[in-house]
Amino acid sequence: MILLTNLILASSSPRRKMLLQQLHLDFSIIHSNVDESIDRKVSPECVVTDLATRKALAVADDYHSSYVIGSDTVVAQGDHILEKPKDKEEAKKMLSQLSGITHSVFTGVAVIFEGQQEVFYEKTDVTFWELTEQEILNYIETGEPYDKAGGYGIQALGALFVKEIKGDYASVVGLPISKLYRTLKKMGYPSLRV
Repeated sequence: MILLTNLILASSSPRRKMLLQQLHLDFSIIHSNVDESIDRKVSPECVVTDLATRKALAVADDYHSSYVIGSDTVVAQGDHILEKPKDKEEAKKMLSQLSGITHSVFTGVAVIFEGQQEVFYEKTDVTFWELTEQEILNYIETGEPYDKAGGYGIQALGALFVKEIKGDYASVVGLPISKLYRTLKKMGYPSLRV
């Protein structure tokens, strides 16, 4: 693959792509194809930083002179990680669990460039309104929960469930661009326009 830029997003997530575009940077997308299985005995922050690093390293091995960004997001209730629901029943269970409570969203980021490696995570607390069973069922019928950690997307219809957020909104969507910008700047990325 011939790259026209030296910035690579090691993710096929449309939400991460949209967020990175907000920085007005030219970048390529190369899916990392790494094993994303997790160790449930490990803390959410370790899970997301480990997966982000795995994704970035998998791509950086082939693109040594590029800044490679890996990222991963999980939703957690305490130390219990809620992954993407596999079916309607799992989605209903997750959303019922989150109803009326505060949970945490962790997003890990790894940036690799010519031997430099910066890894960080953001934790954002999200509080849901009390949800009725019918609201949950209606939301599941939209199909939105299935490719989202925790079974909801804050950037879409899932926003209707959110009573309060403490932390970085972009991190809940999937990429903390403010901290990423500062990390790229620290690592000497040359094309930042702000």
